[in-house]
Amino acid sequence: MCITRRNLIKNMALAAMGYAFLSSDLFAKVVTHKVLPGDTLNELAVKYGSNVNDIRRVNRLKDDRIQVGKHLIIPVPDTYQYIERVVKTTQDIRIEPGRWKYIVTHHSAIEQGNAESYGAYHKRRGMENGLAYHFVIGCGLDSGNGQVEIGPRWLKQQDGGHVRTDLYNQIGIGICMVGNFQVRKPTQAQMGALYELVDYLSQVVQTKRVRYAVHKEIDPPGHTVCPGRNFPLAEYHKRLG
Repeated sequence: MCITRRNLIKNMALAAMGYAFLSSDLFAKVVTHKVLPGDTLNELAVKYGSNVNDIRRVNRLKDDRIQVGKHLIIPVPDTYQYIERVVKTTQDIRIEPGRWKYIVTHHSAIEQGNAESYGAYHKRRGMENGLAYHFVIGCGLDSGNGQVEIGPRWLKQQDGGHVRTDLYNQIGIGICMVGNFQVRKPTQAQMGALYELVDYLSQVVQTKRVRYAVHKEIDPPGHTVCPGRNFPLAEYHKRLG
């Protein structure tokens, strides 16, 4: 059963049955799911492109426990503006719970390039697995403005190569935004794609507390200015934590 924003009568019927709607999107599209043995809220959030907090809220769940045989209402975005391909691709990837504990944001420090060209460059630098990042977000030159490209390291669930300390490469997802943010700000589309991607990954990685950082907050002090003086760092942490 699908319910769209225009189906007000159906939404009112669900409300009468005791379901609470999302404060951010009163008439969000929803689907029903019968809980099967082994289902978890994290897995359902990934499967439907939803998120755990919204599933809890709409079903008035106090915690993550769900009962086999119970029908859950799953709120589903009508579309993803930037990361639809990421969602579809990630559904087929097995992600070890707790594998990723950090999501680290970078800039490329140059205006040209995309996942393919950066991957080739990293290969030439001796990186056996190529592209150091898990995702690259384009600026409209060599890839679309806000286009999210998926790197081989995400597909294969490999360590990153995007920071100086191996520990953080082992537990940190690397996202590179194309551009030199020492001289300009990220585009609106790039920031929209970044937040959409990070919100989704936070649910996918199934870690109780994912930490968000930019490159210069991970590497030793003074080693890098990445992602540049014009990256909205205060907004980033206010938005993500």
